[in-house]
Amino acid sequence: MKNILSVSAASLIFLRQTACFQAKRQRQSALHSTAVRSNERMDSLFGPRLDDGEDVVLFSDDVDDTSDNTWGAPPSKSSAAAPAKKKMNRWANLNPSIKARIVKEAQERAIRNKKRREPAAAKKRRLHSQYKEMESQSKREKYVRRDLPVNSKKRTLLKDIEPGTSLSGKVISLTKFGAYIDVGTEADGLLHVSQISRDEFVEHPRNYLAPGDEAEVRVVRVDPTQKKLQLTMLPEEVLDEENVMKSLEMNPDEDDRIQLDEIEVDDELWGEIRRVTDYGAYVEVGSVTRGFLHFMDHPSWEDSVGAHPRDIMSVGDRVRVWVVDVDGMLNRIKLTANRPTGLPGPRREIKWV
Repeated sequence: MKNILSVSAASLIFLRQTACFQAKRQRQSALHSTAVRSNERMDSLFGPRLDDGEDVVLFSDDVDDTSDNTWGAPPSKSSAAAPAKKKMNRWANLNPSIKARIVKEAQERAIRNKKRREPAAAKKRRLHSQYKEMESQSKREKYVRRDLPVNSKKRTLLKDIEPGTSLSGKVISLTKFGAYIDVGTEADGLLHVSQISRDEFVEHPRNYLAPGDEAEVRVVRVDPTQKKLQLTMLPEEVLDEENVMKSLEMNPDEDDRIQLDEIEVDDELWGEIRRVTDYGAYVEVGSVTRGFLHFMDHPSWEDSVGAHPRDIMSVGDRVRVWVVDVDGMLNRIKLTANRPTGLPGPRREIKWV
């Protein structure tokens, strides 16, 4: 009985091994047929293979003992030097102007990207700081260093200066009506815009002067009590012709001159031209202020249209004029040398003083 059981068990083991072997053979034949069909499909798509049919291993996990075990290690200096040297040679062979342009474009691009990423608050602070710096720089440029401090005891007192004295000074500041000049006295002198030039009309002192410029001036009037000093750059002969020094020394209250409230429109006056400008002439008519005669109101202008006022008017000419307008607020008298129509005759003739 035991022999029969052992034979049956051996038979079962043999049958199981045979079944496993047949199943393995069937799987292999199925894989082979699939590979053949895939090869036929590849040949139909790409044509027949040109090699001998052997596959080439592109990558393998197996470690080859014969090769140097350097995979994964950093490249050596000898292996990395060749590409780097090639790149450096290309950069070195570029034109210097092209190099500079590339570098400049890269810098500008970096600045643009930085500003684009800059927050609004940071940009506002940056622009405000730039504005403050520019404002401070402008103030520093306008500042003029004086040769002597303002409170220096070496400065000359105004009571020791007489009209007509020639002085040299430095322009400190400019205004629309003149320039302040440091002449070494206890107070800066004022150079009025009308005392800069007679050759042409001076619209603003900056057209002739700038802060820090050296200037040669003459004293016209001094007032030590009010700390005022009036200067001029006009030549002495021009001042003598216009009688500037004498007119400034006269006191209108003490002088027997006509007041503005005593002058009416269409009054006939005689006067003398004391100053000629690009627009007309100032006429001394014996009043507290000089009258202005426009060049178009001169009788000779119609015969010489386009000529300069100095061609038809000269300093020292005696003229007969009529009052066109009187402005008591601005202390001005507007004159004309053309007799107004409708007047019966001269209404007043003033004796020249």
